[in-house]
Amino acid sequence: MAKRDYYEVLGCARGASAEEIKKAYRVKAKELHPDRNSDNPHAEAQFKDLNEAYDALKDPDRKAAYDRYGHAAFEGGMGGAGRGGMGGQGDFASAFSDVFEDLFGDFMGGRGAGGGRSRAQRGSDLRYNLRVTLEEAYTGIQKTINVPASVACTACSGTGAEGGAEPVTCPTCAGMGKVRAQQGFFTVERTCPACSGMGQIVKNPCRSCGGAGRIEKERALSVNIPAGVETGTRIRLAGEGEAGMRGGPTGDLYIFIEVREHPLFQRDGINLFCRVPVSMITAALGGDIEVPSIDGGRARVKVPAGSQNGKQMRLRSKGMPALRGGGHGDMMIEMAIETPVNLTAKQRELLQEFEKLSENNNPEGSSFFSKVKSFWDGMKG
Repeated sequence: MAKRDYYEVLGCARGASAEEIKKAYRVKAKELHPDRNSDNPHAEAQFKDLNEAYDALKDPDRKAAYDRYGHAAFEGGMGGAGRGGMGGQGDFASAFSDVFEDLFGDFMGGRGAGGGRSRAQRGSDLRYNLRVTLEEAYTGIQKTINVPASVACTACSGTGAEGGAEPVTCPTCAGMGKVRAQQGFFTVERTCPACSGMGQIVKNPCRSCGGAGRIEKERALSVNIPAGVETGTRIRLAGEGEAGMRGGPTGDLYIFIEVREHPLFQRDGINLFCRVPVSMITAALGGDIEVPSIDGGRARVKVPAGSQNGKQMRLRSKGMPALRGGGHGDMMIEMAIETPVNLTAKQRELLQEFEKLSENNNPEGSSFFSKVKSFWDGMKG
């Protein structure tokens, strides 16, 4: 079976830079790691192919050789920069180790001076969904929210050890946070079961937090909601997430805004729409109507004589404020011409008389029926 192109395995374009190759590798490594794909029998083989590709392309000389000769560059003595192919166990173990360094190094605090991981872990980020009214989104508001989260344990000052004592190096992994096991051709690295990858253990766990260095507690936070927010707006509160493990840095709190629907106004970005009923008489004769505005005020709008249903008029700067400044949007008034209902006998009589006198007062209707007559005449012809 022919080998797959290394660039295809990594999911990057031929000629990609070293940084692009490394970025593509990290994405694929997280996706294909065997520990995350225990139900996939091919995961280990795919992971091996990924590391073989990365090991070949991360070195500039080997990459240049591969770009020129393809897979033949590493066969038959063509070792690129003086290295052999990927068939040796030493090369594969080296590539396999690179996976753990690149995949976990950044996320778990990196390597310490002795090659192990830091005992501290950053706390998780939290998400809070906050609903506000359209009026609150217009003016901006300060709200107090209650957020259940993990906070640093005061009894042990976040260390996880009784009395605040410092943890000690894990004897199982010697502070590495991971253990290696030889399984035939493969060298497998897994998270240390004794310290759960922390590299250190607590001999006498804190009774208040059970050695975690943090406890669950609800906090009241004051949040400033700026004017102009809309559904989907995200507000970040740095350091207001969960406390880190054993003194690690605190995560962040992300507040996602949802603006409730309004009974009068519909929103489109910074513009507002309001559908206003207008009587048939006012639409025919013209006149003034009073409409509400989102700031709680009123605006008078002049209705031109002969206005038709659906006619729109614009009220400048009566819409929503722009989130980051830049003035206000507009409010569009859409007229909904109302047909009278529940007519009295007198009203019906007057409207019938009006109908007889209105033969030339409906230009759109006259034009339409003229076209209908021409259509029928053409069909007869």
